[in-house]
Amino acid sequence: MRRFANLLDRLVLTPARNGKLTLLVDYFRSVEDPDRGLALAAITGDLSIAAIKPAMLRTLVTERIDPVLFGYSYDYVGDLAETVSLVWPEPGPERRANRVPTLGEVVAKLQAASRSDGPTVLSALLDSADIESRYAIIKLVTGGLRIGVSARLAKQALAEFGQVDVAEIEELWHGLMPPYETLFAWLEGKADKPERTAKAMFRPVMLSTPVGDGDLEKLDPVDFAAEWKWDGIRVQAVSEGGVRRLYSRTGDDVSGAFPDLVDAMDFDGALDGELLVGNPAEATGTFSDLQQRLNRKTVSPKIRDQFPAFMRCYDVLTIGEEDMRALPFVERRPRLEAFVGTLEPTRFDLSPLAPFADWGALDEMRKNPPHPVIEGVMLKRLDSPYLAGRPRGPWFKWKRDPHTVDAVLMYAQRGHGKRSSFYSDYTFGVWTGPEGAEELVPVGKAYFGFTDEELKQIDKYVRDNTIERFGPVRSVRADRKQGLVLEVAFEGLNRSTRHKSGVAMRFPRISRLRWDKPPNEADRIETLQALLD
Repeated sequence: MRRFANLLDRLVLTPARNGKLTLLVDYFRSVEDPDRGLALAAITGDLSIAAIKPAMLRTLVTERIDPVLFGYSYDYVGDLAETVSLVWPEPGPERRANRVPTLGEVVAKLQAASRSDGPTVLSALLDSADIESRYAIIKLVTGGLRIGVSARLAKQALAEFGQVDVAEIEELWHGLMPPYETLFAWLEGKADKPERTAKAMFRPVMLSTPVGDGDLEKLDPVDFAAEWKWDGIRVQAVSEGGVRRLYSRTGDDVSGAFPDLVDAMDFDGALDGELLVGNPAEATGTFSDLQQRLNRKTVSPKIRDQFPAFMRCYDVLTIGEEDMRALPFVERRPRLEAFVGTLEPTRFDLSPLAPFADWGALDEMRKNPPHPVIEGVMLKRLDSPYLAGRPRGPWFKWKRDPHTVDAVLMYAQRGHGKRSSFYSDYTFGVWTGPEGAEELVPVGKAYFGFTDEELKQIDKYVRDNTIERFGPVRSVRADRKQGLVLEVAFEGLNRSTRHKSGVAMRFPRISRLRWDKPPNEADRIETLQALLD
């Protein structure tokens, strides 16, 4: 357990991607089965511990220390696992274990526990562990590691460990189960590659690179096709041998949230495209509409009727037993057009090509798209095969320039992990109301876009200008005469009945600190309403 705890600690403190990869590879190489496989499952989110919930953990710790003291401690530290691991009372000699259990032993006990004996099992494990191991145990049961490692990065570490292509691992992944002993045996050269026996497996997606300064000058427009970039979520629809699955771009199975689309997957093949809501022939809903269906295990008939899902297809990976990925785009596209023509038109349609004469004409199309749910254009080389990952050159994305608004900082909250000592999560607002009686109304929250040095500056400003406290949240002085103006960039805006302002921002981030601008010159709500109109 100490080795897993040490891994988590070092991953949190290692910001560089290559450094994290090295730590993971070293761990896989030095730790035996099943511990390394269970660690991998915890990192990728595939480790299930059903009997323990965060609320149970809070109850346990407040039975041992004063609840007010715990509340103050949690407010200061900012992370539940770290707080509990530090304040958990050391057990007496009669309860202290002779040794710290292994990760495999801990997981076995937690998974075997029922809801009724879960608190007793967890308490005994925390009593038997030191501070670092307690932290790791709590991270296991709460499920949110917050160590800056994605499932994709963990699979990349496996690929480097076994000297194989990460695409091989991704195509096998959904047919494997923790603790992945057959996978590690193959990667170490001790066994054959696990057979791909499961149906409707995920294929690694092909990703695009943003158009940078000078990129287009090196390219010939005649070598590329352009498509509109729709503001939905990237999905892969796979149907094989009667098994149907809908995957996100990272390989997560999201079929449960979109049963209406899965029911219409009456084909054998794998399609790549954008998940949207609405009716393809009439109106396409906004990303805000799509959010009504995201991250749900089940969806009510009312929600399905109000926000029907469909897939706008822009590539084909397989048709029946035939793998299309090695074919150039110019050959895949006609096959895609013919294939989509056989599908249910209210659930599947074709992403149309956007003909253009030169880069200047395409730039005008990018800036003025024909539909509000379009966020830019995609460029695809006519001779490009469908390659896993993000190869530079075949596909580019050229998004619309983000919108910006000058807003005033209103509230700040402590961050998590490395940011737990800083106020790094910000709520900002714009002015509303008649002249002489203006007030700020919140329009969004952001927690990135600034440098580490700017974070320190904002943190100091928050501490120096706090006027009220609400648990971990601080209210900052913000009036017509004093306040910090933030230039906020965002991708889009939607109407919202859930927010007092009536608007919801898409991907807001801090683009600039406007120390030079007085708060009374920040934007008004009418600026955002005009953007909606």
